[in-house]
Amino acid sequence: MTVVLDPSAQSAPIQGVLDPISCDARDFGAYARNGGWAFALMVARSVRPGGQSADETPKVSAKEFAELAGCSPERVMRYYKAWDRAADEGLVPHFEVLVPGQDIELPDAEAWQTYYVSRSSATSERGSAITEVAAAEGIRPTKALEVAENPTALRAAILADPSTAQAARAALLDRVKEDPALQAELARDIARTDELKKAVATETRAADRIGYVRQIAEKGQIRTPAGQTLDAPAELRSEAERHLSLLDELDEGEDTGEWATEAYDTMKNLVVETVEADPELRVQERRTKFYSSLQKATKVFEELTFDDADDIYEDDMVQRLEELQQAIGSCITALRSAAPRP
Repeated sequence: MTVVLDPSAQSAPIQGVLDPISCDARDFGAYARNGGWAFALMVARSVRPGGQSADETPKVSAKEFAELAGCSPERVMRYYKAWDRAADEGLVPHFEVLVPGQDIELPDAEAWQTYYVSRSSATSERGSAITEVAAAEGIRPTKALEVAENPTALRAAILADPSTAQAARAALLDRVKEDPALQAELARDIARTDELKKAVATETRAADRIGYVRQIAEKGQIRTPAGQTLDAPAELRSEAERHLSLLDELDEGEDTGEWATEAYDTMKNLVVETVEADPELRVQERRTKFYSSLQKATKVFEELTFDDADDIYEDDMVQRLEELQQAIGSCITALRSAAPRP
């Protein structure tokens, strides 16, 4: 059997009593205007504050209120503590002055998240740290706490979304500067991953090349192939500044490798041309290169020991040393013949 109700009968409220739709609309409007303050007021005016017994007030305990509401005492206490924080700052009245059923003017809804913490983890040391940083970043602590409590969801977002991955990368870079343990862990991860090792080597090479160009542009100094450090000619420094400006204009995510290589090769060639164009510099470059090679060879021979010559002896060793001795002799003869006559 189908029962057809009279629509006019449904919408007409009983005299002196709000109909269900009007009640819902009223409660919805209160929450829309005041957010969580509307519910916090219900707790503040109905739950007795700590230190008061049941004989001193008509209010009930948080546990009793939760049973009547069909929720957990912990949830009730989160609203209770939010009201308590706001009362300490003079934003709302203290519990003691409120009576059951009393209505007051409530703060704006935007202020609610400043005092309400929806998760018990926020009261821990870890949660407090997250809350503090979230406030500094200008976001609601509840959002940061939700992410911290669900690392699997964070991982999924990083894997699926490039912008989330970029945000995570930036955060890790900020964190790693002040976290030696994290630095060591990341270094180990890179060392154990071939793809990361190659990427780091590539970026390091590009950074070194950019540093070479920057040294010329900003400090006005060049380093020759033989290792001399000299003042850069004005035109060479100007060219370095031009390349550096091009590198600095690249977008953050743009690959700098090709640009760095071009700038580096250009400046290296210009440095060589600068040295070759100056006879005095050219001679000094050859002299510096000779001394550098001589020092390296000397160091190698100074590190050799012959306590175990019997064990390591081979005819080929002696032959190569004799050839080297002849070459050194020829070198000494050539240098002596070139020495200025007294």
